[in-house]
Amino acid sequence: MNMMRTALLLAALTAIFMAVGYLVGGVGGMGIAFLVAAGMNVFSYWNSDKMVLSMYGAREVDERTAPEYYGIVKRLAARAGLPMPKVFIIDSPQPNAFATGRNPQNAAVAASAGLLRTLSADEVAGVMAHELAHVKHHDTLTMTITATIAGAVSMLANFAFFFGGRRDSNSPFGAIGAIAAALLAPIAAMLVQMAISRSREYAADRMGAEISGQPRALASALSKIAGEASRIPNEAAEANPATAHLFIINPLSGQRMDNLFSTHPATENRIAALMAMDREMGPAPAASRVGLPGGFGARRAGGSTASGRQGPWG
Repeated sequence: MNMMRTALLLAALTAIFMAVGYLVGGVGGMGIAFLVAAGMNVFSYWNSDKMVLSMYGAREVDERTAPEYYGIVKRLAARAGLPMPKVFIIDSPQPNAFATGRNPQNAAVAASAGLLRTLSADEVAGVMAHELAHVKHHDTLTMTITATIAGAVSMLANFAFFFGGRRDSNSPFGAIGAIAAALLAPIAAMLVQMAISRSREYAADRMGAEISGQPRALASALSKIAGEASRIPNEAAEANPATAHLFIINPLSGQRMDNLFSTHPATENRIAALMAMDREMGPAPAASRVGLPGGFGARRAGGSTASGRQGPWG
């Protein structure tokens, strides 16, 4: 059902894109715009993960450089039946995380330094399980394509606004239709993108809680991330708002028009759903926890050791 809903939403976004192309340049303009968007989609299909990770200055880590963080992801991937993704850390004080990649075989997960400092190991496990759920559902590819087409709609709408559309018989709406497209098409595209993101976040929360076995830990993580993200800016996200939907919590400050339509459902609703799930599941057996052994899940992550070396998260 969720896949069908996403397919319908993507079809609606594509229809908006084609309609704007028609208003701008008739049948020929629609065809040219479609070819441009198709080229963008092909490029993003093969390079979206590299583009996003580079955009956020993410650095790859492994068992040697971040053994405990990497170990959590490794155990979660095994439990989810997924290939081991590449693991990255983003040098950002805002606690947040995202997943990217065109399929599970070419996936990557990234957590910010702020997230690893702020959350306990059990909460980190909940967050990374949520991101792996996106990978398992192939959400990262869907959202990349959605963002690409939505960006193309906005680009065409701006073109329509400045050039007023065609005034010949191939475009019956003329300048008025083109101006209407310039005003309404970006809003429609954002609404479709928002609907896809929101449906996916609920599904990833549920599957992530199933993978980690700790819905309460994920709920706690969402609460902490939302509280910190509202006061700690993410400069890279502010500069690239089209990528905001990739994060587990909206990284934008809300002080710009880019945040007019949030791509995430209300955090309170997500937490409520997870707590209801926690009550249904009952207490998780200790053996099912994916957090770190020896009680490490109870202490804060990201500190420094007595010798001055970096803490366990890399």
